[in-house]
Amino acid sequence: QVHVVESGGGLVQAGGSLRLSCAASGRTFSMYAMGWFRQAPGKERDFVATISRSGGGTDYADSVKGRFTISRDNAKNTMYLQMNSLKLEDTAVYYCAQAYGGSLSTRPFEYGYWGQGTQVTVSS
Repeated sequence: QVHVVESGGGLVQAGGSLRLSCAASGRTFSMYAMGWFRQAPGKERDFVATISRSGGGTDYADSVKGRFTISRDNAKNTMYLQMNSLKLEDTAVYYCAQAYGGSLSTRPFEYGYWGQGTQVTVSS
């Protein structure tokens, strides 16, 4: 059984930083791409960032490029999202997901396993 669990969300002031973590178990972690999505109230779930199974490839939504960094530690079965220069519009529930394959994946249907989400709230 696959488990995906996010942690690290919280309340932060605009301009601040947070680091999210995502631990996955149940499948060989290093075989699968991983991704972060977010959903604000009343909006659809949006792609944030993805990382290939080796960690050698990454891709980001335009809205977070230059501010967020995705990384992974395959030895620890964990993925991270470092979020800097946070803006009010970054407020959302952030979801971690494990892809069906090993390549960069930007669309929700490419992911088979999702965490429960962690709330990130950016205040002014």
